[in-house]
Amino acid sequence: MIKILAVDDDADILNSINVFLTNEGFEIFTARNGFEALEVLKKEEVQLILMDLMMPKMDGIAATLAIRKERGVPIIMLTAKSEDADVVLGLNIGADDYITKPFNFLELIARVKSNLRRYMTYDNYKKDDDADDVIEIRGLRLDKKTLEVSANDRPVRLTPIEFKILRFLMENKGATLSIKQIYENVWEEEFYNSENTVAVHIRRIREKIEANPKNPVYLKVVWGVGYKIEK
Repeated sequence: MIKILAVDDDADILNSINVFLTNEGFEIFTARNGFEALEVLKKEEVQLILMDLMMPKMDGIAATLAIRKERGVPIIMLTAKSEDADVVLGLNIGADDYITKPFNFLELIARVKSNLRRYMTYDNYKKDDDADDVIEIRGLRLDKKTLEVSANDRPVRLTPIEFKILRFLMENKGATLSIKQIYENVWEEEFYNSENTVAVHIRRIREKIEANPKNPVYLKVVWGVGYKIEK
């Protein structure tokens, strides 16, 4: 059974999440703040985390930063604010997706399932039968079997969604790919005003693989069009 950790200081929201996702066949663990979430994670191996942004004692930002040091499971932010700055902040600290309160539980279920599908696909890359297990472009190396990435022999640690974006770009090296193309191929769902989501993930990848992110060698922006990995 897939295990999900829901973290929110609102007991009513936690109860509703528990009811709806349990009915979908998931096993749910709950926490009221970041400290409690980290304690749960010491005992349980979960496959997805729903993380409220604003909480007492330890907020979602601090908790996500701590989790990302150890785990690459999908993290969906639950935020009461809709401003771009809050979304970008959450994505910058390592979240994979977000949903704004008050949310429709059918939408939440759909987001949970789509993030789990992407994560399971990432985890199963090792089962690929591709003859070309390794893509290498001028010192940037991505191994589809081991899920390892390095830049000029320097190990690069990527989240599952970052790995999938980089793999898609490297498999299409030299081609300029639009934000819509990237989103629909990586997220595997219809594009819906997701410019910020893609842009923030791209920036995080660039910061990890480039010696000088302000003057990138590999991951280039084509203004008004999209992004590409240079041949």
